[in-house]
Amino acid sequence: MRAILDRLAKLRGRDQLIISNNRTFERFDYQTRLEDHSYVVFDTELTGLNPKKDEIISIGAVRIRNLQIDLAETFHYYIKPENLDHTRATLIHQITPQQLEEAPPLATVLPMFLKFIEEDLLVGHYVTIDSAFLNRATRQLYNGSVANPCLDTMRMAQIYKRTVLGDYHGSQQIADGRYNLQKLSGELNLPYFEAHDALEDALQTAYLFIFLAKKLHKAGIKTIREVFSAGKEISMSTKVPDGV
Repeated sequence: MRAILDRLAKLRGRDQLIISNNRTFERFDYQTRLEDHSYVVFDTELTGLNPKKDEIISIGAVRIRNLQIDLAETFHYYIKPENLDHTRATLIHQITPQQLEEAPPLATVLPMFLKFIEEDLLVGHYVTIDSAFLNRATRQLYNGSVANPCLDTMRMAQIYKRTVLGDYHGSQQIADGRYNLQKLSGELNLPYFEAHDALEDALQTAYLFIFLAKKLHKAGIKTIREVFSAGKEISMSTKVPDGV
């Protein structure tokens, strides 16, 4: 039966990378503890925030094992977009079209990134944006999306402020910028990395994730399901603005 399903998937255009990835997480146990998993913390730099027309121009990532950063396991590539024109985002990340002219295309970088993430869970800061662009790319190139569960450090920070600090009002205040990655990391006295560089942002997010995972564990939020459940409760009363 498995062979038949794989054959049908291929006939529909799904690549073996996506087939293998999706199969890995078919029966993922969300009751497992945070410390029981390895993670790939990743960040993207983009030409804009619209997944329908904007493009990925850089991917940075670092692996976490046993809630420790593994600096021997990093990933960082610039990517040549189809449209090399300047955009408003250039003023933010300062990656110019000239820097990207000799960079490899997404079709070259994406399969390397998919092999890098393997069976690890994904982590990002406001990961909804990054995962939207990632899955748009995998759908375009491989006719399918990755199935790795994604943890959002912004949402985890909200859970931390509400559950551990008792800051019910502050846990909803996103529009004032307090959940900006660098501001939040500074508030928590974490190591500082330069903003708007994909690898530096991934490292910044990795430190934040480890801090929050340990704090939430002490507060009784220990499993992947418990993190998702607590985050869902907050998201029902919180609107995330563009550009966080």
